[in-house]
Amino acid sequence: MPKIAVVVGSKSDLPVIERCTDILDEFEISYDVKVLSAHRTPFKTQEFAVEAEKYYDLIIAAAGKAAHLPGVIASYTLLPVIGLPIKSSTLDGLDSLLSIVQMPKGIPVATVAIDGAENAALLACHILSLKYPYLREKLANYREKMAEEVLNN
Repeated sequence: MPKIAVVVGSKSDLPVIERCTDILDEFEISYDVKVLSAHRTPFKTQEFAVEAEKYYDLIIAAAGKAAHLPGVIASYTLLPVIGLPIKSSTLDGLDSLLSIVQMPKGIPVATVAIDGAENAALLACHILSLKYPYLREKLANYREKMAEEVLNN
């Protein structure tokens, strides 16, 4: 069974993450939610990222403002990292988005929209479907259900 680490830079990011974990629950993907900061807990973040491959298939890392968490984690692991920029009070999340999406060559971080928690989870499902084929059917059903909702409204 696939397992994901969902890492947030602050407890204040947890309400956004609920929309991500709701999707992971729907797709029957196991996950752990962790609060780590690239700036305030750098050694714990490094330790987590170095050891992550032993426990997880993929990491979703959410952060706001100077959102270095996804990039820092990606620099220590070969696991796929999906960056989720969190809307901040200062620049409406643009600072978070740019901090995550502008990674240097060689350390990629897949990035979704500001507060795009649902898409972070769905992208994780797409990536994991390569290793766990049961997820392809769940993704197809999810899209079918989405289409029905649009057509029925």
